[in-house]
Amino acid sequence: MSKFTFIRSIRKMYQFVVDKPLQQGTIINNLYKIKHVIGSGSYGIIYNCKEIQTNEIRVLKQLRPSKQRTKSEVSLFENEISIISKLQHASMPQFYEAFSVNGSLFYSMNYIEGINMEDLIFSTNRKYVEKDALAFILDLLPLVDHLHKKNIFHGDIRISNILINKGKLFLIDFGLSKIEQNDSKFLELRQYDYYDLGDVLLYLLYTNYSSKNKKALPWTEELSLEMETVHLLKRLLQIDEAYSTLESIAQDIETALLAVTKK
Repeated sequence: MSKFTFIRSIRKMYQFVVDKPLQQGTIINNLYKIKHVIGSGSYGIIYNCKEIQTNEIRVLKQLRPSKQRTKSEVSLFENEISIISKLQHASMPQFYEAFSVNGSLFYSMNYIEGINMEDLIFSTNRKYVEKDALAFILDLLPLVDHLHKKNIFHGDIRISNILINKGKLFLIDFGLSKIEQNDSKFLELRQYDYYDLGDVLLYLLYTNYSSKNKKALPWTEELSLEMETVHLLKRLLQIDEAYSTLESIAQDIETALLAVTKK
């Protein structure tokens, strides 16, 4: 075993020991009673809780104990708190408070009812034809626009970070988000969110694809799409000239939807 592999194994063992989720029924900050773990990421553990005073459901996010020893990880967590406190949108998490208990860092937010798109697609075998996929991205644009007007770059727009409830979309997980006041730098950061939109669109389009070839081909050959949709995807994925505004993206989606409707 190499020295690198040994150190990595020790680190994983340490994380396994110290990063155990809090048990059901645990009361945090004399206010939140844990019901169950919603999920865990690379540096956070997320709980479904009941607020004792109001009896309402809340979401509690804890920075993994193994990450609390690193200033950079703590800084990322504090950055996420700062960004969520600025969102102020009904389709995004609503921040309540941040606090520390026995050295562990937490923050609370509202519970958003819905199913994430990844689970929806895999559990129900949901298919998105070209028209539906385009309409989905068009519905997502106002959320991205809200962030960009606040100079917030999401940085992780993907299927698993989009919830849906009765046709309404919600954008979550701001762990990789940044606020950038420098206009030229923010223009560069926006391109990553635009690319993610293209990636989400491509993902949705592939839900309606059945492979007939043993050899994987580029999406331009595998998917049968209107040329307007191909044009949109190539610009989002920066194969062709990248978009510079959400308005131009919305216009091209509308054009593609019109082409699909006329088919």
